Amino acid sequence: MASHEVTISRVLNKIESDDPNSPDFVRAVNEWNEVHVGMDSEATEPLVQFLYPIIVGNDDSYQVPMNQMHPDNSTVVAFMATSFFWRALLERILPEGQRGLAVVFHNECGQTFTYRIDGASAIFQGEGDLHNPKFNEMGETFQVSQLVDAADEATTYSGLPLSKDHCPYSLSIYPSTTFESEYKSNNPIIFTMSAVAIFVFTALVFLAYDRLVAVRQAKVMKSAVQSNAIVSSLFPSKYRERLYNDALQSSKAASNGGSYVPSKARLKNFLREGNEDGGSAGQPIADLFTDCTVMFADIANFTAWSSAREPGQVFTLLETVYGAFDKIAARRGVFKVETIGDCYVAVTGLPEPRKDHAVVMVKFAIDCRDEFVEVTRLLEVSLGPDTADLGLRTGLHSGAVTAGVLRGQKSRFQLFGDTVNTAARMESTGMVNRIHISQITATLLEEAKKGHWVKPREDQIQAKGKGLLQTYFVEPKSHNNGSKGSTDNDKDVTIEDDMNGALPTKIARLVSWNADVLSRELVKVIQARNGRGMALASKKVEWAEPSDAMVIQEVKEVIMLPPFDASVQVSDNSPLKLEEEVRTQLHDYVYSVAKLYNKNPFHNFEHASHVTMSVAKLLARIVAPDNFFDEESKNDHGMAALTLHDHTYGITSDPLTQFACIFSALIHDCDHPGVPNNQLVKEGNDLAKLYEGKSVAEQNSVNLAWDLLRDPKYAALRNAICGSQEEEQRFRQLVVNTVMATDIMDKDLKKLRDDRWDAAFHRERMTLDILQVNRKATIVIEHLIQASDVAHTMQHWHVYIKWNERLFKELLRAYQAGRSDVNPANFWYDGELGFFDFYIIPLAKKLSECGVFGVSSDEYLTYAMENRREWEKKASILTSR
Repeated sequence: MASHEVTISRVLNKIESDDPNSPDFVRAVNEWNEVHVGMDSEATEPLVQFLYPIIVGNDDSYQVPMNQMHPDNSTVVAFMATSFFWRALLERILPEGQRGLAVVFHNECGQTFTYRIDGASAIFQGEGDLHNPKFNEMGETFQVSQLVDAADEATTYSGLPLSKDHCPYSLSIYPSTTFESEYKSNNPIIFTMSAVAIFVFTALVFLAYDRLVAVRQAKVMKSAVQSNAIVSSLFPSKYRERLYNDALQSSKAASNGGSYVPSKARLKNFLREGNEDGGSAGQPIADLFTDCTVMFADIANFTAWSSAREPGQVFTLLETVYGAFDKIAARRGVFKVETIGDCYVAVTGLPEPRKDHAVVMVKFAIDCRDEFVEVTRLLEVSLGPDTADLGLRTGLHSGAVTAGVLRGQKSRFQLFGDTVNTAARMESTGMVNRIHISQITATLLEEAKKGHWVKPREDQIQAKGKGLLQTYFVEPKSHNNGSKGSTDNDKDVTIEDDMNGALPTKIARLVSWNADVLSRELVKVIQARNGRGMALASKKVEWAEPSDAMVIQEVKEVIMLPPFDASVQVSDNSPLKLEEEVRTQLHDYVYSVAKLYNKNPFHNFEHASHVTMSVAKLLARIVAPDNFFDEESKNDHGMAALTLHDHTYGITSDPLTQFACIFSALIHDCDHPGVPNNQLVKEGNDLAKLYEGKSVAEQNSVNLAWDLLRDPKYAALRNAICGSQEEEQRFRQLVVNTVMATDIMDKDLKKLRDDRWDAAFHRERMTLDILQVNRKATIVIEHLIQASDVAHTMQHWHVYIKWNERLFKELLRAYQAGRSDVNPANFWYDGELGFFDFYIIPLAKKLSECGVFGVSSDEYLTYAMENRREWEKKASILTSR
């Protein structure tokens, strides 16, 4: 730098990725500021220093030159540093009442940050260029040195010149939507539009009457067509005629002196509001049909399945299944009555009587069952594990039915009577994927020469209000029994069944689903990279083999996530698809990972998929609360994204972090031996020796999956995941920390995590510097994978029991093979209670305390406490069997 120039430093309290000592230096700077400067703003506000030269004068005294009159050959012996916040330059520029001027500072050292000026105040907004791109053309940019030169020329400044060589600063000024609203006026538009409206109205009034009759007639016809379409979709033709006749009679009564109610209003009363006046509503619209067959079809295991899904996925299943049933009903001539949650109700024999109502309904039920099996199999690729395991439990009964329009706030066509109740009993006592029929329906099939379809049920059922009943299953000979499911209401297919024959097909569907989940996240990673202006794999990334097999030594207390980048948010909406080569390699990689899993009852690829689904669900639920945004943030996309970034500790704005979490869930139990780590250590297993008895299975999983990813055949996939060496290092660190967090039995690791949680969330000193924010992000990620690894304990009871049984069988198998000294049956009941009390429920509470998972944390805690109560009541009986 020149001898007699004032120099402005780079921002001191910003962590530099290329300097390993940067975090410690930044923390020291912030602590010094709190003591000596006073932090009256955010701890992350940019702090710079003005460096003034100190020279030796003619009298050998030390001096600070106050102007440019000192000789150039004087010697600079030191610099005087003055700490400075840029807001001091911006304060008191605007008068009070004027707000919303955005000022973006940028220096040649690659640092950018934004302030907002509101009246006399200047408020730090964050790192990066956060101005609204809408006002790009209205921006003005200046060099700070130019401002000093201008002041010098105007004789308002006579000090030393500002250095233009060392990290020079520029500032750009932009208006905002707030600033725009201060000066924007709609009065000229209002006056113009008023004049035009008066002119148009005057011109059209002479033409209006000529068109009035034609327009009104068209409206009446359109309303009639729409009303007819609505009624047609809600009611059978017979009841449509009676509704219209009732309206016609009311119209005639009005013509004889009564009050006239237009037919359109009458129809609306029937369909929307009902009719409070019994006299004007006419007689009830209902009939008795003596020969009908009613079907109830309920989706078995639906409640448990939906507990692990997003609401949108639940409705995707119902809409797809019910849409398929509606098409079959139209083809078979079956009348759909209604859907109640996950139950589909239909009837034959009305509104038009037919002798073959029982035969038609049985064919319809079989078609629905077969279609359901096919639809759920296809949907498993998009809706995730266990979708294809859902079943349809169907019950049929024949007899007399009372049917009619139940008028009220929402008019509905409904069925009533003992036949309906008995059909519901047939469904609730039936078996998954079996058509369960009553004695009367079986008799009707025999009379129609379809007796060969009927097979008596071996046991009698107990029906409420009916006592013991003999019932039947129906299966035409042309249908094989391959679609038949389990023999009780909600029982899952056993582990032994899963491991015989059906497993390869199921694994193939799970591979496709996992690859689809990862591909969606990988698209976001590439979009973010493109938003930052980085070409795909612009520099060769070395995926070198780790120098040490001890993965546990790579675990870090804090993983530094990238700062907020507004350009990444702008690129989110740009459409992008994975290249075919990348998509193919990703699918092949997931398939290869699946083959690394052993056929354990619990620690298998299906468990990995279940954990992956939970991680994806929790990541989707990471949101800021509604009241976290101020009005200006809600109207500004960039500001809203920044607010969400801050509230979620940067996790939401880094797609690579989210991809790494899901990737870690997929690989976390690769090659699991089916016994705990302590058993491997006790046996002197080679892996236990290699990993020195610490987190044996977890370290092995990371090394196996990482070595597989480094295979040359996955080069395109690696380039898509990481576009720079820095991204590769961060991806590796995230995978290591996340997978190692799944070792919950190591007491040393548990104590370390508890101490870190306390340091991040419970320590009294809560200065949110960058290091502290990233410490919170690291801990949130680790607790996310821990909760997902035991997600079955925090989901529906049937999901919990399914996986609990599998874990028990895995431990029992180890005991029977001589790889465990204790029979799990001896401690299973009390052990689960302790597991809930000392790990599961505290973990669910921590999800809520960290404050980023929205309603999911409350949902997980509620399920955990309910399952604990159910286990305490029921499990002593289950474990004694």
